[in-house]
Amino acid sequence: MSVHSDVIIVGLGAMGSAAAFHLARRGRRVLGIDRFAPPHAMGSSHGQTRIIREAYFEDPAYVPMVQRAYELWDELEGAAGVKLVLKTGGLMLGLPDSALITGARRSAQIHHLEHEILSGTDASQRFPAIRPETGMMAVYEPRAGILFPEACVTAHLSLAAKHGAALHLDEPVLSWRADDFGVSVTTARATYHAGRLIVSAGAWARELLADLNPPLVVERQVLFWFDPLRARSDFSAASCPIHLWQFDDEQFLYGFPHLGEGVKTARHHRGATVTGAPETLLRNVTADEVEDMRRVLHRFLPDAAGPLRSTAVCLYTNTPDEHFWIDCHPAHANVLIASPCSGHGFKFSGVIGEILADLATGDASPFDLALFRTRWPLGRQ
Repeated sequence: MSVHSDVIIVGLGAMGSAAAFHLARRGRRVLGIDRFAPPHAMGSSHGQTRIIREAYFEDPAYVPMVQRAYELWDELEGAAGVKLVLKTGGLMLGLPDSALITGARRSAQIHHLEHEILSGTDASQRFPAIRPETGMMAVYEPRAGILFPEACVTAHLSLAAKHGAALHLDEPVLSWRADDFGVSVTTARATYHAGRLIVSAGAWARELLADLNPPLVVERQVLFWFDPLRARSDFSAASCPIHLWQFDDEQFLYGFPHLGEGVKTARHHRGATVTGAPETLLRNVTADEVEDMRRVLHRFLPDAAGPLRSTAVCLYTNTPDEHFWIDCHPAHANVLIASPCSGHGFKFSGVIGEILADLATGDASPFDLALFRTRWPLGRQ
C-alpha cells in the first residue's frame, strides 16, 4: 500500500477539524475528508452557540480535559484572531438530589473548583430571568460560558490548512480498509492511502463502522430562538448566565442569554431516534414541538416565551452510557474512533483533537481515557 499521508481524517466537524489542526501543526501529512463543507448545518456542530462548563456533572474524570480545553480555546482564539469564547458564568439548577446538582457539586469538590451553592430564591433574585420551582437549588460556576461552534470549526480548519493539511470537502466516503501496512479510503472521487485513519464522522459513524455494528443511537434535537416577552435586559450576557436544568426526574433543559438572535433554548436528549441516513432526517420543526418548548419555558423562563424567531435541528450520536467513545478499532490498531459524544462533546473538541493527535503519533495521552474506551459489546468483530 503506497502511503500518501500520515493520517486520513473522515469527518471534519468538531473533533475532526481539531484533530486536523493539531496533527498538521505537528508537521504531519494530513488529509481531511467530509461529505459536506464544514461548518454546515447537517450534523452536530452548528446552531450559533455551545456551552462550556467546568463542574462537570456527568463524571469528575471530564474536568481535567475541560480545563485543558479552556487553554486550547484561548490559544485558538489568539491564533485565529476571531472571537470564539464568551464568559457568562453558568447555573446548574435542579432538586438537591438530582444527578445534575449532585454531580456538579461532586466535580467541584473533587477538583477544588470555584463555585457557589444558591437556593432557588437566591438564584432568581440574582438572575431575574431564572425562575426555579419550589425546592430547586443551583450550583453557580463563574468560568462557564459560550463557544461559537461555526467559528471554532472554521478556525481549526483554516489553521489546519495553513499548516499544510489537505481538506477535501463535499466528498462522501464510500468505504475504507486497513491492514498492517496502512489504510485506504475510497470516496466518490478517488482512493487515498495513509498510515492511519481517524473516524470522527458523528452520526455517520454507524455506517462507516458497520463492520462493528456499534450500539450508537442518533437522536434528532430541536433548537429554538424566542424573543423575550419583556425585560430583554434580564437576558443579556451580563445578566443571564448559561443555564442547565434537570426537572421531572429525567428531563433536561438548557439555555443561553440573548446575543442578538433571540433567547436560545433546547431540551437535552429526549429527541426522536433517527433510523435512516442522517442526511434524510426531518429538518422542519412542528407546531407541537414549539408548544412543548413554550410549556417548559413558562415554568422556568417565563419571560423568554415570546414570539418564535427561528428554529434549527441538529444531531446527537449517543453511546449506551452517554460517555464519549475514543479508542482504536478492535481489529485495526491504526484506525482511531472518535466523536460519538452523546450531545455534550463540543466543548471538548479542541482537547480531543489534541488527544487524537497524541494517539495517532504514538504518544501517550496525559489524560485518563478509561471512561471512553470500548466498553459495551459490539455486534460483530
